[in-house]
Formats: sequence, C-alpha cells, structure tokens
Amino acid sequence: MAVFPQTGTSPQPLFPAPSLRPPGSSSRPARLPSLRHIGPNWYASVMGTAIVASAGAVLPADVPGLRAVCVAVWALSAALLAAVLTARAGHWLCHRDQARAHLLDPAVAPFYGCLSMALLAVGGATLVVGRDVVGAQVALAADVALFAAGTAVGLAAAVAVPYLMIVRHRPAPGTASPIWLLPLVAPMVSASQGALLVPHAPAGQGREALLLGCYALFGLSLLATLVVLPLVFARLVHHGPLPVALTPTLFLVLGPLGQSTTAVNQLADAAPGVVGAPYASAFGAFAVLYGVPVTGFALLWLALAVAMTVRAVRHGMGFAMTWWAFTFPVGTCVTGAAGLARHTGLEALSWLSVALYVFLVAAWAAAGVRTAGGVAGGALTAAPVPPRPATARTT
Repeated sequence: MAVFPQTGTSPQPLFPAPSLRPPGSSSRPARLPSLRHIGPNWYASVMGTAIVASAGAVLPADVPGLRAVCVAVWALSAALLAAVLTARAGHWLCHRDQARAHLLDPAVAPFYGCLSMALLAVGGATLVVGRDVVGAQVALAADVALFAAGTAVGLAAAVAVPYLMIVRHRPAPGTASPIWLLPLVAPMVSASQGALLVPHAPAGQGREALLLGCYALFGLSLLATLVVLPLVFARLVHHGPLPVALTPTLFLVLGPLGQSTTAVNQLADAAPGVVGAPYASAFGAFAVLYGVPVTGFALLWLALAVAMTVRAVRHGMGFAMTWWAFTFPVGTCVTGAAGLARHTGLEALSWLSVALYVFLVAAWAAAGVRTAGGVAGGALTAAPVPPRPATARTT
C-alpha cells in the first residue's frame, strides 16, 4: 500500500477514503476514484527509471548489450512520465480537495520537487540515450523543452515549498525529514542537465550565460541543502530512527551529494572554450577538489542508510513507494563517481561507479516489480495508511 510520510501535527488523517457513491447518485461509482491518491511522489518512479538509463550510458565499463538495455529503459521512463503526468492531471481535475490537502501537508508537499526532477531526468536520458532512436535533433529539442519546464518547476518548488512550511505547515519540532530535501535538490539536477546543453547553446554570451547559470543553480541547491541536512541528522540523533516504512527516505540525502558531484564534473567538461582559460582550468580543479570529499561523505551516509534499512527490515519493513528512494539518489552517486573517474583516471572510482550501478539496477528492479504488482492489484491506488509517528526511541 502506498505510504506518505506523516510528519505534521494534525491528529486527523489528510487522506480520507474516497466515497464510492457521491451525493446525488445511488449506484454509479465515483469518477476516477483510483486517481484520488496518486500523489506527486509517483514521479519518483520516473526519476528512478530514467537514471538507470543515463547512468548506464556514462558507466566507465564496456558491457556488451548495456547500451541497448539503456535505450529500452529510457523508452520505459518516457512512457512512465507520460502516464504519471496524465494521472496527475486527472488527480487535479477530479480531486482538487485532495490536491490542496497534499499541498498543505508538510510530508507530501516536498514531493512536488519530484515533478521537476522527473522532467529533467527524462530529458537528459533522451539526449544521452534516446538519440539512438529518435535522432540527435529530436532528442536535443525534447531535452531543451524538458529542461526549460523542469527548471522552471524546480525553482518554483524550491521557493514555494519552504514558503508553505514557514507560513502554513508548522511542522512540529523534531519532525525534520529527508523528504524536505526534494524541492531543494531539483535545481542541482538542472545544473547537471544544463551542462549537457552548453555545447548546443549559441556561441558567446549564450553559452557563458548557461554555464554560469548552472553554477548559480548548483550554489542555490548546495547552500539550501547545508541548511536542511543538519536538521535531519539532529532529528535522528535526538528522536531516534524513522518509522520503518519511511527508513528508505534516508537514501534521499545521497541525492544532493551525488548530484552535486555530477554537476561539477559535467560543468567542468563544458567549460573549456566557454570561459577564459584560467577559469576553465579552475573549474576542472574544483570538480576534483569538491567531488572527492563529497563522495567520501556520500559513502559514509550510504553505509548509515544501509545499516538503518537492515534494522528496518528486521523490524518488519514491507514494500511502500518509499522504496523508490533507493534508486535516483544512488544513480546520482554512479554518475558522480563516473565523472570523477573520468577526470582523475583513478580505476578505484571506476569500480565504485560499477558497484553502485549494480546496486541501482537491483533496487530499481525490486521497486519496479513491487510497484507494478501493487498497481495491478489496486493496493497502491487505495487510500494510504499513515504510519505511526516516531516521537521517542523504540527498541
């Protein structure tokens, strides 16, 4: 059954079961009841699928047949994006009360950042992998459109969600969650995907503006993450582990870490010829000087998240849509490690990216199979059951 993190203070659930008989009808079922509980968290399945394709394409390893598999996964991600966009449009048209409730729930509103990242991830995968099918020109046009839409949505979410948290949500002390990072990491995804478009921008001012704009997006996301991450760790230390169903969200912390490493490496690749020689070489040095320490911290957090997940499994953790947190954040670490391997020539980083990619594919397959089964059985489109809030340590 789908699970939404519940960190607000209201004692009443925000996800009432849909009525099967609306007013004025005695037998006709409600219109599209299955869309009522399709929240913005469903975009995580699109992100997690697209990153499998784009990460596999930049993997520093020659695996026979991998490119063809990546193309197939890209096609699946594009189809998923179309399906989820359609479902979410139906959700807003037919269940506006629920859509407003999502925006006013501090545990659900941050997932609106996933819309931006889904658009950006599919756009980047189209340019890197999809061009094998649709051609370079169509792939570029699609990526430009998705990049523009995803960046606009991401910037809006990065402002709107914190604004709502300040003036409307009022989360209780000690309820900071890794999902708070979702709208903040979206501009970082724009920074890394924008780097792929720099060579295609008009020469001169156009390319330089895009390159430096991507660095501005990088800084926006990085500094905002540095504000929120201490709150998340303090919550864990002072209030104990997350509820078992929400434990996979600890992997979301890897998103800004891996994505920022990916961004600085891809921007360093795009810098030569766009900015002056001193700055271009400085960007290349910064990619290594920044990326290596951040990758070290990402591995530390990965070990902590894995340990907490093992603990949650021992305490009965079952499947929920939160399992998609195992995919996209880990995929950004794959692309980050691959970028560092490209700039340093260190084989250990190449092996690290391969090992993380194996983990990514396994997690994606597990989440995908369970999600497909849940959709077919109707469990994931039913009213979610909020988990018990964790306000003290449990043994």
